[in-house]
Amino acid sequence: MINPYGHDLDARARRLLRTLIAQYLVDGEPVGSRTLSRSSGLDVSPATIRNIMADLEDAGLVASPHTSAGRVPTPRGLRLFVDSLIELQPLPQEDMIRLQRELPPGPTTTRDLLGNVSTLLSAMTRFAGVVSVPRQADFPLRHIDFVSLPDARVLVILVFTDNQVQNRIVQLAKPLASHELEQAANYLNSQFAGLRLDDIRTQLLIELRETSSELNRLLASSVELAAASFAPQAGGDDVLVSGQTNLMAYSELADLQRLRELFDAFQQKNELLQLMEVCARAPGVRLFIGEESGFSALDGCSVVTASYGAQGRVLGAVGVIGPTRMAYERVIPVVKATAGLLSDALNRAATTL
Repeated sequence: MINPYGHDLDARARRLLRTLIAQYLVDGEPVGSRTLSRSSGLDVSPATIRNIMADLEDAGLVASPHTSAGRVPTPRGLRLFVDSLIELQPLPQEDMIRLQRELPPGPTTTRDLLGNVSTLLSAMTRFAGVVSVPRQADFPLRHIDFVSLPDARVLVILVFTDNQVQNRIVQLAKPLASHELEQAANYLNSQFAGLRLDDIRTQLLIELRETSSELNRLLASSVELAAASFAPQAGGDDVLVSGQTNLMAYSELADLQRLRELFDAFQQKNELLQLMEVCARAPGVRLFIGEESGFSALDGCSVVTASYGAQGRVLGAVGVIGPTRMAYERVIPVVKATAGLLSDALNRAATTL
């Protein structure tokens, strides 16, 4: 009936496993043979059900937490359930309307938008909402300006197409006059607005190598400023988490040590960043159940994510973290729809600026 990997169940075994998992996801309690007999709709004897359950347990798809307390699905059983035993439906219209209504309709910075998405995901699922923040350099430059400071320093003001403003202070070998700063800003805006910082640096290097280039001719005294304004900066990677305390309501995560490890992971963010980067690189929805994430703090959790982006470019991932006992048929469409709406919002912002 069942191959060693648990992927070749006959119709009765599939139906019983689906029934068991559906019941477990509702109440979190082990499911006994008598409950399965009533709920599955199969015309088979209790002995037959017990035999099938024993086979499912041998295949590693269910487990008995106690000798006579019924069975619960294992992470392996949940994986089979999600992959082949449930039929995902589009997000109900009322939920889609709620998502659309609660996402900011007007101009906002990308970080504010992502913070709103994280909070909304948490509210929709009652789990922890997570969103990875793209590097600022992933967004095109809209405008650059310079402000003279004492001691040959210059305040560089970079405005990006997502409305985010980044300030840098550049130390020059000698001060520049106001007209030189204005000339530099005018030239850089005319040549580089609409490009990402990586592309700007590449183009700058090409121009600086050409002694007859317009940049060297017009801005001979401010080449140092132009190069320093777009220099790479360390850090900037982040992940926003909302609703962590929701997880305290689930008995399977209520162990104090488990919660401490989980909240430490939320606080430190290193492991979350690594996981979200992996998710962002893969299209569509990603699901990690228990140990599949590779991070011990998330062993008792499921992580559902989907990538988002703009103008054909992947920028990050959104998702939720909750107990392995979650309503996957509802959570997966919520995450997928949210990623799509976020991408739509970023695309609209890019085309209106």
